[in-house]
Amino acid sequence: MKKVIIAEDSSVIQNLTKKILQVQSFNISSVKNGEDVLKLLNGDHFDLILMDINMPKMDGMECAKQIRALADPIKSSIPILAITGNAKNYSIEDFKEVGINEYIPKPLNFDLLVEKVKKYTESE
Repeated sequence: MKKVIIAEDSSVIQNLTKKILQVQSFNISSVKNGEDVLKLLNGDHFDLILMDINMPKMDGMECAKQIRALADPIKSSIPILAITGNAKNYSIEDFKEVGINEYIPKPLNFDLLVEKVKKYTESE
């Protein structure tokens, strides 16, 4: 079973996303900020990170940067999908610069979300 981290400070979005992905047979861990993402990664292996850009303590951009800087080559290359309601503030180049693979705009289109999650977690 593929393991996905959902980093999202909105409980509503977090719970909806979690339910939808669990139906698709993903194992979900959810956290509310970037610091907790790094803690989870420290202790376990994951296949994908869904990351809200605007979170307390550490935002998605900074968290992505820190993940890409990890010493473990497997952990530092985990696909990261940004979820954001204000992509206007960032360009796709900004996301790529910090190591985010793709972004999904809010309000979330869950069909698109599932499609992207599957794309990045299907075995090569």
